Amino acid sequence: MTTQDSPKVAYFCMEFALRDELPIYAGGLGVLAGDVLKGARDLDLPMIGIGLLWAEGYAVQSLDESGWQRERQQELDRSQLRELDVAFSVEVEGREIPLRAHEVVGDDHVPLYLIEPSRDEDSWITRRLYQGGGVDRVVQEILLGVGGVRLLRAMNWDFDVLHLNEGHAVFAGLELARERKAEGASTGVALETVRDSLVFTTHTPVVAGNEAHDVGLLVHQGVGLGCFDHDELRELAGEPFSMTVAGLRLSRHANAVAQLHGSTARHMWADVENAAPIVGITNGVHVPTWQDRRFTEALSEGGDLWDVHRQLKGELLEEIRRRTEVSLDPDALLLGFARRAAPYKRADLVFGDIERLMPWLEEGRLQLVFAGKAHPDHEDGKHILQRLHEMTRRFSDSVVFLEDYGLELGRLLTRGCDAWLNTPRRPKEASGTSGMKAALNGVLNISVLDGWWAEGCDHGHDGWQFGDGYEGHDQDGHDLRCLMEVLESEVFPTFNDDRERWAAMMRASAEMAERRFSATRMVSDYDRLLYRARLPR
Repeated sequence: MTTQDSPKVAYFCMEFALRDELPIYAGGLGVLAGDVLKGARDLDLPMIGIGLLWAEGYAVQSLDESGWQRERQQELDRSQLRELDVAFSVEVEGREIPLRAHEVVGDDHVPLYLIEPSRDEDSWITRRLYQGGGVDRVVQEILLGVGGVRLLRAMNWDFDVLHLNEGHAVFAGLELARERKAEGASTGVALETVRDSLVFTTHTPVVAGNEAHDVGLLVHQGVGLGCFDHDELRELAGEPFSMTVAGLRLSRHANAVAQLHGSTARHMWADVENAAPIVGITNGVHVPTWQDRRFTEALSEGGDLWDVHRQLKGELLEEIRRRTEVSLDPDALLLGFARRAAPYKRADLVFGDIERLMPWLEEGRLQLVFAGKAHPDHEDGKHILQRLHEMTRRFSDSVVFLEDYGLELGRLLTRGCDAWLNTPRRPKEASGTSGMKAALNGVLNISVLDGWWAEGCDHGHDGWQFGDGYEGHDQDGHDLRCLMEVLESEVFPTFNDDRERWAAMMRASAEMAERRFSATRMVSDYDRLLYRARLPR
């Protein structure tokens, strides 16, 4: 298989994370999309990215005295963009919305094109990522899906495959079907023909978390594109209209983002008739972006990994001191946790047995660093951050929270912590790529057997698992007891008393992550299992 004969792919996503200076991402979905574009560039695959240009990005985070999250918006730096000489539009509520597109400047990724309205009066549509009501979201998704296809036509970019990353872009399939109907095809034939061109990635392993819209709202906003009525949209994806069901029915192939997630997704969507088969393609991360070059050199040349790790840890501790005025002990175990604040991720699980944890924190055996944002509209996530803030006040010398988690802070954390904590309620973690980034730098994972870690863990060799994959009664209590036990009986003794074994585990961790969880491996799997595959439906 060679890249020269690979299909031409347009990769659609609502958000892309390429660098902190381009704040058009919210979290893991965007970071994944950015790594996909970088992996495709490394493999010289004929791929481009299609997204929206968000004027204000997501949110710059700070915490007030009570630990309640506050947000302010970061204005976009347009110096990183080059406007294209193209003209195209979409229709919303019967009104034409003229659009323009920009290419993101940079040579470490395949081309990325971002769409926005041309007129100031329509700028509300792409003002802010993932905020606004149902109407706002539907219009944004019309711009991404329908507008994305029309941009490709305006650019004369002939694609073989549209890869829809999550349900936000599924209206692209309706636009392709509209084109077929304009050529004289019936609705059924048009939709069937579209499947030859679409593949779909599903992420969220909870049915309620998959986006759905009132069909009447979609018709009113113009999603029917003048050729699909209320009943046809309802027949395609139900009432309300499930974006995931539409993605599965419009695509020839679909993938989940880990092997365990594949099993979960196939079970979740088993009742969807005429759906694309769902295969597991485990996520990967872009190694040159996330692995520190000093660690890369030491790993490849047989150097002293512990010495490099001490340097990286020192840089993280200095950033912690600069941000919080807390000076952590470089010789004490530093455990990191950084991800979106959501209840199923259980960021505060480790504090569930405070009587057992307290001596470890007060005696200097353990230090904890947290980071992560809650969605601006999700109060449950903000309450989790308050709980973490409370712990930083109670254990001010050993627990810290770093505000405004982003790409650069993510790099510091996944390079400088000694170990990486992951505590989701299995099987609700779709993949969990932060742990892959940590593993690349010899930061040992201590995690529930969920997402990618169910595949990557070799307990006691490249990290540790806790909970044994348990999903039964009192899952939180069970996992907490197992976490405390693995820290007490395995992690502390190894870190404090067997540095040679710890360094060997660091090497095993990094080699495992490089070999099995890179972006190039992931994109190669996309090419082989999605883009080239022509299995019968």
